[in-house]
Amino acid sequence: MHVNFNRSANFLLLLISLMFIGCSDTSRAPLSVNDRPPESSRQDNSYVRHPSNKLSFFKKNKAKTASSHKNTVWERMLALYSLPEIDNERIDREVDWYLQHPASLAVIQQRAQPYLHHILEEIETKDLPGEIALLPIVESAFLPDAYSKSDASGLWQFIPSTGNDFGLQQNYWYDGRRDVYASTKAATDYLKQLSETFDGDWLLALASYNYGKGNVRKAIERNEDLNLPTDYWSLSLPEETMNYVPRLLAVAKIFANAEEYNIRLQHIPNKPYFEVVDVHSQLDLPKAAELANTPLYEFLKLNPGFNHATTAPQGPHQLLIPVDKVQAFKQNLAQLPYDERVKQKHYPRETNLLAKREESELKRPLTTLYKVKSGEGLTAIASKNHTTIEALRKANHLATTSVRAGMVLQIPASNIASNKVTGIPFLPKTTTEKSAAVQYYVAKKGDTLFNVAQRYSVPVKDVAEWNKLNMKTALLAGQKLTIKTPGQQALATSPSLTTSNSVRSISYIVRQGDSLAQISRKFNVSMTDLRKWNPPAASKALIPGKIIKFILSAGNRTT
Repeated sequence: MHVNFNRSANFLLLLISLMFIGCSDTSRAPLSVNDRPPESSRQDNSYVRHPSNKLSFFKKNKAKTASSHKNTVWERMLALYSLPEIDNERIDREVDWYLQHPASLAVIQQRAQPYLHHILEEIETKDLPGEIALLPIVESAFLPDAYSKSDASGLWQFIPSTGNDFGLQQNYWYDGRRDVYASTKAATDYLKQLSETFDGDWLLALASYNYGKGNVRKAIERNEDLNLPTDYWSLSLPEETMNYVPRLLAVAKIFANAEEYNIRLQHIPNKPYFEVVDVHSQLDLPKAAELANTPLYEFLKLNPGFNHATTAPQGPHQLLIPVDKVQAFKQNLAQLPYDERVKQKHYPRETNLLAKREESELKRPLTTLYKVKSGEGLTAIASKNHTTIEALRKANHLATTSVRAGMVLQIPASNIASNKVTGIPFLPKTTTEKSAAVQYYVAKKGDTLFNVAQRYSVPVKDVAEWNKLNMKTALLAGQKLTIKTPGQQALATSPSLTTSNSVRSISYIVRQGDSLAQISRKFNVSMTDLRKWNPPAASKALIPGKIIKFILSAGNRTT
């Protein structure tokens, strides 16, 4: 009896101990991070967040990144971040890809520099999440003249119909989808409208920007019929759209945690890069670049909306001018005689006036712009275009004979080629080059030997040798670097630069005696492509004055 009592007492004590341990375990916080996508409440379709210890980590690193980039677009952009920090394997895959291709992020930052401040202005004015400023990375890799096989164009990749819906003109002279200023306003308007359509759910709004509002609604309705969640992560969408939103969230995460990921953010000041100037009439773009004391290829980065080497006769007449060149541009424009604003008359395809012009006029090309190919130098370009190196330098304001792949050059007319250059007295140009053989660069805050070498398309080890520096030497703001004139050297690029779809649709006016074969040789394109780009009637009967379209430097867009 005594033994049975002891056994019962021991059993009771053991049971109480087990109950106490069980209660203690249920109070512990989870130690592992949940990597499931966020669930959706069917009542309000809002996000139900899973427990995560990464959120405080993210906020801490975002603050650290912002504090180390004071007075830059990065500090401003991170302060505007408002999308949820989500743990998801689709985001992780995109993060891993970018971390394995750091050169891609470096090139993209370089391309984004002229545009980020203006994009943030629009985003802040319309109270959009700061992450939206990075959407052009996903859309176009920040190439303002990017063109896709679905006929989308520009930084924000508008298709023609959506561009029309948001007031972007598209005609013979001008494509507002490529206009940096106009398309940014249209894109932010469109995104704000989409967010309101989906009750502030930005992930659904972004999916709609890629896939279409109606298509996303149909996907939601399908899930509703199956009694499934209707948040972005739960929808059945095309693969492109399945990757689209995670890619943006991945890029945003990397920039917020740049130091943690060992990604260098280039110094981009939080101040305007360009100013909008209305010139009130038609103006040749090479002439405008000259008035602004700006290399033509840089000028066209800001003004890619025009289809020809001149602004549209009936407008728009607005040009984006680098802020530090605006005063000189306005003064030089005021001194330019009105009848010298346009050297050559251009006629729209709706008229047949060109066919009636004299033979000498027909022999003048519609455009005199040339895009430098990989490995080309001024010698080869001058020979190919029947001009001289000196004439090319004068026409493009080149201080040296150095050019790089992707630069757009003006091929001088015969009067320039023969050194009969006429013009008006221009204000002195601001330049750091001292001679044709050697250039000098003054380092800015945040510069490294790598990005200086990238800027001049030369190997980083050469920059180090010329300046007697170690490859790992940190540059100081104000430090003067020697850059020697490179030979015919192609720009070192990442895969994203070489395969990006930076293209331009160019129109050519058929001259007397032209054949399709001659035109294909002239522009180094195949006759098959010419026939593909033009309706059969255009390619069969080449009548003087007819317009032939060809695509310059086409490729597949990647980011």
